[in-house]
Amino acid sequence: MEQIQSLVLNPLKPYLLPISNNLPKPISDTLISLIGRTCHDALFHKLDITTRPECLGLAISKALGIVIITTASIVKVPQILKLVQSQSAAGLSFTSYLLETASFLITLAYNVRSGWPFSTYGETALILAQDVVIAVLVLRFTCRDGAAGTFIAGVAAAVYALLVSDTLVNENLMNYLQAGAGALSVASKLPQILTVYRQGGTGQLSAFAVFNYLAGSLSRIFTTLQEVDDKLILYGFVAGFVLNAVLAGQMVYYWNEKGTTAKHGEEVSEKVPQAVGQGTGADVKKGVASSTRRRG
Repeated sequence: MEQIQSLVLNPLKPYLLPISNNLPKPISDTLISLIGRTCHDALFHKLDITTRPECLGLAISKALGIVIITTASIVKVPQILKLVQSQSAAGLSFTSYLLETASFLITLAYNVRSGWPFSTYGETALILAQDVVIAVLVLRFTCRDGAAGTFIAGVAAAVYALLVSDTLVNENLMNYLQAGAGALSVASKLPQILTVYRQGGTGQLSAFAVFNYLAGSLSRIFTTLQEVDDKLILYGFVAGFVLNAVLAGQMVYYWNEKGTTAKHGEEVSEKVPQAVGQGTGADVKKGVASSTRRRG
């Protein structure tokens, strides 16, 4: 810290202080609301990271939180687009999205009820909505429309019980549910990992979503350590990071491989020309024989 202060920040102060001390009021007010006036004065009015070193960690945590929430708003959009364009759910596990939806819904409700800063969990709500869309599409493209309707009704009932009603789920039950949400988060990745392994390819799985999940779960470990004194949440992010790393490893391993659906398509396309070729050859032979008989 002291080396960065003396070698980097102090020489730049004459140039940076006029900017940092004259930020537009909306920006300044937003920074104060995020990190507090004390840290705002130390980091922006004085450009000092040594007198209050905890302020730098808090500022980094808040910045990561904003980045994660912003990225989460589109993290699964490529996956949704791939599903819609291909009209296929190959390589995707509905069970995985069902478990992840349950885990994220519980975690969202737990954070809201606990009063933790939105910057530490905001992406949960955004990814939850995208998970519901993907789960419905997977059911739709596997000809299970009735199950899709039941799934939506179940999600709506759970939202009411966990976030709207104050009596259906009390504080003690909410704590137990959050403990179980960590296990659900871990379990949600296993069906997807097994699906990729069994098919020998990633099918319609989006690399953008996988690698963003990996980076997001790692960043959330840092922000939780900085801002949230809750082991239940921390352990969930640690377990999620480990399994996200496994899924990312599969994505890298199968990067140039084709899934079983693609292989099956290749086999069919290879057999059809062969059959056509064989039929054409037989027709030629029949034509030659017929012509010979006429000449005879």
